Amino acid sequence: MNGTSTPRRFLERSLEIAATAEPDIRAFEVLDIEGARRQTDASSDRWRAGRPHSSIDGMPLGIKDVIETIGLPTGMGSPLFSGWQSGRDAASVFALREAGGVILGKTVTTEFAATEPGATRNPWDFNRTPGGSSSGSAAATGAGIIGAGLGTQVIGSIIRPASYCGCVGYKPTVGALNRGGSHDYMSQSCLGVLGASLPDTWQVALELVRRSGGDPGFAPLSGTFQALSPTRPKALAMLETAGWTRASDASKVQLNEFLRTLERTGVRILHRSSLPLLQEIEDAISDSLRLSQIINAWESRWPLNTYAERDKEKLSAAMQKRLVEAESMSLADYVAALEKRHRVRSLYARLAADCGACLTLSAPGAALLGLASTGDPIFAVVASLLGVPALSLPLLEEARLPLGLQLIGYARRDADLISIASWVRDAAAQAA
Repeated sequence: MNGTSTPRRFLERSLEIAATAEPDIRAFEVLDIEGARRQTDASSDRWRAGRPHSSIDGMPLGIKDVIETIGLPTGMGSPLFSGWQSGRDAASVFALREAGGVILGKTVTTEFAATEPGATRNPWDFNRTPGGSSSGSAAATGAGIIGAGLGTQVIGSIIRPASYCGCVGYKPTVGALNRGGSHDYMSQSCLGVLGASLPDTWQVALELVRRSGGDPGFAPLSGTFQALSPTRPKALAMLETAGWTRASDASKVQLNEFLRTLERTGVRILHRSSLPLLQEIEDAISDSLRLSQIINAWESRWPLNTYAERDKEKLSAAMQKRLVEAESMSLADYVAALEKRHRVRSLYARLAADCGACLTLSAPGAALLGLASTGDPIFAVVASLLGVPALSLPLLEEARLPLGLQLIGYARRDADLISIASWVRDAAAQAA
């Protein structure tokens, strides 16, 4: 707090925005307004006494509805779990409470953080998708209701909705943030943050790891626990990915103009035509989406098989189809997919010697019209398959709608990616 406001005043402004926007965007499954007011009053007392729990003490936050939260239901976007409560906080929620974060409510998710859309609409155009699966967290942040929201990603569930809703999306290195109590069990799944700004997003992630670490057996997020200074990279690599043929002409123009802006600062932009290793990587990641779907299918066999036995009719057609695919696979199929993923990850890691990070689009274009689909994850899935950190920054646009610039880093070097992203953000501001 800078002395000009209090957590309670900040919350009341957030609630005013929610009162106007929430009936249209439907970002929340449930709001806990009175609980949030009690939390902010306690936070205001701590700030007045000069003893805040952290720099995010008093920040209004949303929790994706696959993440367990005491006193609030965790419905996972499925009628099978309507109203269900676990009676505990997930590791991330417990950490946020310890940091003084204000839990405003549970944000809408797609069914089991997968394909079937929820009720949320895009805050920029109510007739468009917000993306998914972290739909509600992205929409609520993009609308200004919350300072940040927790999300998860196994395919494109943070990067894509951040792009569509005009907020920052951060997917960390796999395992870097503790997802205990979050109902997304796949090996590519990550807990992440959707924030109103890059500093806010990073600070929330740091407060999480300070108090709950990473996933068991994984190296937790590391780096300085202070604001990171912008770092100008010597070189950045432009990744086309398999998404380039699906991207709109306008989005390609936006990205190429931005790359020229960076080149004018003296940063070298590498392309597949200028670096043989980059061509190898482009070839290796060309089937990232299908390879991820194969891995996810096998890893979803449980608990989908138990859900089907309980009440198959309450599973969406997409989930039933995934279960059929899982049941048709052998263990050898799954192991072969894992081995291929490992080879792709090892190849990509070699790129760190040539450039500080990769740049690409966060999505093929602005948010799609209609609510029947959460959009194409073709650009976002690459970082998920690689297990590396990724950021979507709201620096591009198409038809006056937000479009994210995606930066992709290297495993366990999240802080380096944040520093480069800070420099890229500043370079964009200076060129504007």
